[in-house]
Amino acid sequence: MRLTTPTRTAIDLARRYPLDTAVVAIDALARATRTKVAAIEDAVVRYPGRHGIARAMEVLSLVDPGAESPRETALRLSVVRAGYPRPRTQVPVYNEYDVLIGRVDLGWPEYKIALEYEGSHHRMSREQFDRDIRRYDEMIEQDWIVIRVTAADSEATIRIRLADAWARRVRACG
Repeated sequence: MRLTTPTRTAIDLARRYPLDTAVVAIDALARATRTKVAAIEDAVVRYPGRHGIARAMEVLSLVDPGAESPRETALRLSVVRAGYPRPRTQVPVYNEYDVLIGRVDLGWPEYKIALEYEGSHHRMSREQFDRDIRRYDEMIEQDWIVIRVTAADSEATIRIRLADAWARRVRACG
């Protein structure tokens, strides 16, 4: 049986699959295997002239192993395509005593804007649901704008909500 390393698999995915599909797959691969994006990029340069290498570099520029689900990756890509700066993933949020409140899926900590993808696990567990409500309340108390997104939200709706948050916060910050 022939196998490839995670790095080589990532390169093959980046070369051969549609951009969004490749980014989703490589986000998950890099997260699961703890493969560094820089290591994949370093390996790509060893294949000059191969079909799809230039596109692989484009794909790799969008990869972030911090994404914990395909929907988080899709949300990040949508936001970047809309012209926003690339959000950080799994952003820690602290209270005024430097106690960790929790992490947000995507965010711009300098503006205290967060995007949270609400997958099905948030509905399945009453305990998780209750924890999320408390966590969001605490974040809002710390002046974070938390935009909660579900599968039912259209890209247009998400962009409108983000534009509103961005206008309120970024313009206020100067």
